[in-house]
Amino acid sequence: MTYEVVIGVEVHAQLRTKSKLFCGCGTQFGLTANSQTCPLCLGLPGTLPVINRAAVEMAVRAGLALNCTIAANNLFARKNYFYPDLPKGYQISQYEEPICEHGWIEIAPADGKPRRVRIRRAHLEEDAGKSVHVVGANGSRVDLNRAGTPLLEIVTEPDLRSADEVVAYLKGLRDVLMYLEVCDGNMDEGSFRCEPNLSLRPVGQKEFGTKVELKNINSFKFVKDAIEYEIKRQTKVLSEGGKINQETRLWNLDRGETAVMRSKEEAHDYRYFPDPDLVPLKLDKEWIEGCRKQVTELPAARLQRFVSEFALSEYDAGVLTASRAVADYFETAVKLFNQPKTVSNWVMGELTRELNNSGTDASVSPVSPERLVSLLQLVEQGTISLKVAREIFPEVYSSGKTPEQIVQEQGLVQVSDEGALDQIIIDVLAKNPSQVAQFKEGKQQVLGFLVGQVMKSSGGKANPGKVNELLKKKLAG
Repeated sequence: MTYEVVIGVEVHAQLRTKSKLFCGCGTQFGLTANSQTCPLCLGLPGTLPVINRAAVEMAVRAGLALNCTIAANNLFARKNYFYPDLPKGYQISQYEEPICEHGWIEIAPADGKPRRVRIRRAHLEEDAGKSVHVVGANGSRVDLNRAGTPLLEIVTEPDLRSADEVVAYLKGLRDVLMYLEVCDGNMDEGSFRCEPNLSLRPVGQKEFGTKVELKNINSFKFVKDAIEYEIKRQTKVLSEGGKINQETRLWNLDRGETAVMRSKEEAHDYRYFPDPDLVPLKLDKEWIEGCRKQVTELPAARLQRFVSEFALSEYDAGVLTASRAVADYFETAVKLFNQPKTVSNWVMGELTRELNNSGTDASVSPVSPERLVSLLQLVEQGTISLKVAREIFPEVYSSGKTPEQIVQEQGLVQVSDEGALDQIIIDVLAKNPSQVAQFKEGKQQVLGFLVGQVMKSSGGKANPGKVNELLKKKLAG
């Protein structure tokens, strides 16, 4: 029998607030265990939560960007379960009245046509802590620095039909959240965690099969590998007459397979009820509209604008708009130097290489758009050659000096004076009579060799355009 895979995805996106969802503790990653805690996030009796306004605003902005309806009335609920890293014994979340509902995002998977994926809901909730299992230690430990950090849980409808579609959705969603600056998208640090759930059903059947959830996978590659493995596993079980159990499974990277973590809970297992310590949250229309004005141009729209406005290829525009900081950098540079293709080549080439090597974001690049433009203007004016510009770019990046300073200090000004070039050309022609003869016999490719010799004799300072022009005159004479 042939089966169709049906996939939905839950994403937990950590919001970029400075403090936690219900207290004033910080959210910085990587600090000493339990150093960002207080009586409230430790779950001590007598503490009362207070909602973080910035988290609500970020959730609303994200919902608007994802074409969701924003609920004017919000209710927080207690989701009851026990884990060692959940000190209260419950998680404050939203259940019946989520802040965002009924949205969609368009994806463009490599193996199919662009289409919409429906978003069922996006709701606010606090994160749990983290269990730390140290090899050789006497027992496990708990770090509650993460407990209480604000999450936006984004849940799709079961609209996805392949691992490639899931990856396309996750990349598109992550780009949107990062563009809005509501999530940093760092999967290694757990800021963007995804949990696909999938089932198989015979092709043509309307009813869904039994759902299996894949838990907390932290890279796009692992998501794709885990889904493809699980499709094969379930197909084998069903083909042999077996039954799929509703359960949560983990991706074992070393073995390249999924493994059972626990049986899957249902909503009633969590015994949701309204949190008595939090009053219902009411959002007025004017405040929501104020959030809408903060929603910037999103990656897909910006890509298309770069193609139409700057005559860039879709590939170039896609690279430039993958990061908001890079796109902003490019646009600033183009406003100062109206040669979009030249600027895009430098941003995608020299600049990106140095940023990657130093682990620096484009927003804080040592080479500002203005400084890059000053380098490009030196080339356009004939002051230095393109080759020299590329050679000195790493020094411009690392030294803090302007391109003009480096050019002057190292004597790199390009020689365009015809008198000076004439003498060099005469010497080169005299030393290469056989190549001169070959050129006059019709071997035009010899010109490149002679240009190279002139450039070498000038220490790379000769203006290549002038050299070509003067060489042709000499050889024709």
